[in-house]
Amino acid sequence: MEISPLVQQARPAFQPKVSQLYEELFVDEEDHSHSEGFWSEFFLLRPDKASLQRRLEAVSADDLLHFQYETQQLFLLAVRHIKAGRAPADEVALETLTVFLAGVLSKRFTNPSSDIITVLAGLDEVDAVFSDFANAIDTTIRTGRTKDVRKKAIDAALSLTSGAYQTSLVSYFTHRDLFPSLMKYVQDTDESSQAFEPFLLLGLLVNYNKFEYRNPYRLRLEDFVNEATIQTIVSGLGVILSQSRNRYVSVIEDVPEGWNLSSTLTYIGLGVLAPIKAITPAPSADDDKEKFATLPSPEAAILLSTYDFALANKLFCYNLITHSTTSSLETPFSAFLSLTSYILHHASRSPRASLYALLALTTLRILLEDVLLCKRLCQSTPLLSVRLCRQRPPFLPPTPHPRPPAAHILDLAADALTHNLRRRLDTDLYAGSLALVHRLFCCLAQNRTPLAYHWPVLWQALLSLLRFLTTYAADLAAQLSDPHVLLTPLLRVLGLALLSGSAFLPDAPAYDDLVYKLVENSAVLDKLQAAYALGEDSPVQVLRHVAAYYHGLLQTERGKGRVGKDLSPREVGRVIRGGYEGLVLPSGEGMGLESWEGYREGEERGWVKRAGRVAVEDVRGWVRGL
Repeated sequence: MEISPLVQQARPAFQPKVSQLYEELFVDEEDHSHSEGFWSEFFLLRPDKASLQRRLEAVSADDLLHFQYETQQLFLLAVRHIKAGRAPADEVALETLTVFLAGVLSKRFTNPSSDIITVLAGLDEVDAVFSDFANAIDTTIRTGRTKDVRKKAIDAALSLTSGAYQTSLVSYFTHRDLFPSLMKYVQDTDESSQAFEPFLLLGLLVNYNKFEYRNPYRLRLEDFVNEATIQTIVSGLGVILSQSRNRYVSVIEDVPEGWNLSSTLTYIGLGVLAPIKAITPAPSADDDKEKFATLPSPEAAILLSTYDFALANKLFCYNLITHSTTSSLETPFSAFLSLTSYILHHASRSPRASLYALLALTTLRILLEDVLLCKRLCQSTPLLSVRLCRQRPPFLPPTPHPRPPAAHILDLAADALTHNLRRRLDTDLYAGSLALVHRLFCCLAQNRTPLAYHWPVLWQALLSLLRFLTTYAADLAAQLSDPHVLLTPLLRVLGLALLSGSAFLPDAPAYDDLVYKLVENSAVLDKLQAAYALGEDSPVQVLRHVAAYYHGLLQTERGKGRVGKDLSPREVGRVIRGGYEGLVLPSGEGMGLESWEGYREGEERGWVKRAGRVAVEDVRGWVRGL
């Protein structure tokens, strides 16, 4: 029986023409070559990135080698269209190459370097083809038809650099210096956020084999003095860092709710009159844990670029600290400290987060090792407002008013020490946090700069770490080849605070509180000295000397009947204040006050290389999401 024309028929599924071309690209036929019309149409139609990604995912590494003629033709013709610079083929070629390179370079080849070269250019033609590619990318970034085309050239370069980072192909971008073109692009940007991609690419290129030879991009960073361009980069950096920080905030909003009509009525006992608020189900702890495990977002790879620029260029360091935006947005340095706070707070959740935390900590260390910059950060002007992480107890005290940057940095270090204590301790993270505290103490003491800060929070974090190292001394001895790498910086920080604290603590009660806490932990100091067999030249002897002195005073006061058997904190405080006249403090030798060890990247190459690999992988994922 015939179907009635009134019955609705299913509509046929139409496939875009460009998707059909992607399907035909990898068809196993005797004649692998495609006609000139095929390629003309291929670079005329706007790319369907999702369709091309799916097609490449369906092709194995061995299949790509089998279709090497097609892949070589695609790459070669795309480079020619980029060099020609005619619309729309050049833009289509750049978009197609970005996806194509990301798909090909993600495959697991048996012999990665040679197989990738075979797929893209052929062993005989690789030098000519990739030299043309590097030249075409450089020219397009510098003088492309439009800013959008220039940006897509940077995306294509990011796709190759992140995907082929373990091969020799990236060296074509070191032979063809992209630095002037990237800086020209930054100068021509309308919005500072557009500096993200070139700055990200620069970070990958600076790190490429930098421990094996003198990287030319590192030399470029050292010699770069265009302050206007640096300020544009710093402004864009602030925008990206704020966005990355907001990914943490989207998981748990950690800003206390301000006063409103409902809270005011509830406070005065009239909560029944408050407007009804919709109740949203709170996410479970497991959901939050899974979300935090994926953070920071891939954009945090820009911390690698920030670290390298700070290490190479003092002008960049100065502008990172001093540059302020004209809008109501937070300053770039505020955004940097804020993201650092959130990463440090959750650093123990994954090795990836820990490495980004180390990059941020080391960047701060580089800033603080500059005498003038460190002094500026410790001064009471200009003050800075920073959103610090308070997503897990114990929470940092609220800081509603702007403070000196040094106070925020001490909060970062205290929070890192508090929230990452694990039996398997991250030694690099803790050593980096202690290095920041020590450097700030040195600067504050040398310049006799009192710092308004909630000091008990820092003392609690330091002494908690001291008790941890004492309790788990056997585990740490088995885990670490040299536990003193962590123990000595901690004791130096406490010793420096004791010997020079009067120069930077705001008042006498703040110093009394430090002495009180050391006396309270005198038994821990004795156990620590025994557990690690610390000698007479160890900073722990200074702490034990003060604790023993006050214990003697307390025993004397108890013998005279001036204090009871069970001492109250007030009585101990009175004895501490009365004992200053007879207290003889040792010299500060060995505390690192007069000289400190500067950061040497060559000695830290292990974690720096790991951080570089993490950043490369994140950029690779970011490119796939374009």
